[in-house]
Amino acid sequence: MNDSIRLYDYHVWANKRVFNHLKELPKEIYQEQVKSVFSSLEQVIIHLFKTDVVWLCAMSDKSYEEIQQLVGEYSSRMENKSLEEMETEYMEFSSQYFDFLSSQEDLNANKTLKHPMYGQLETSLSELVKHVVNHGTYHRGNITAMLRQLGYPGPSTDYIFYLYEKQDSQ
Repeated sequence: MNDSIRLYDYHVWANKRVFNHLKELPKEIYQEQVKSVFSSLEQVIIHLFKTDVVWLCAMSDKSYEEIQQLVGEYSSRMENKSLEEMETEYMEFSSQYFDFLSSQEDLNANKTLKHPMYGQLETSLSELVKHVVNHGTYHRGNITAMLRQLGYPGPSTDYIFYLYEKQDSQ
């Protein structure tokens, strides 16, 4: 498996572990208000999803305006969704990521991104995948901190556990 696809597979695996963990806890904590970086676990999950949308669109050469429109559409679709519904949406969306990444001839090829505030960036798809995964790791940490604040343990989503699990399933 290509390193970038493996990294994205880890991202999906870790998010799935978060979904599974949250489903084991009392349902009401998903929307419970917390004094933290986000106001609720629900808001972190929505943010993670919308950010994944942004970066797949950017990798797919969509314009800033197109990306903003799509994020707006996804935001509307995510309103008042249950944890289980968000998980279904996320897993369906992640298959689009895998399809996109698998269809690329060279994930290390040069990629130019244009942003109205930050300007132009010369990078590669593999670097963007690293960003998506790093961003997800950061916010899964927020989820764990918020869960601890609510009196619950967080899920274990370290990359090494992903590697062990993948090794055991081969």
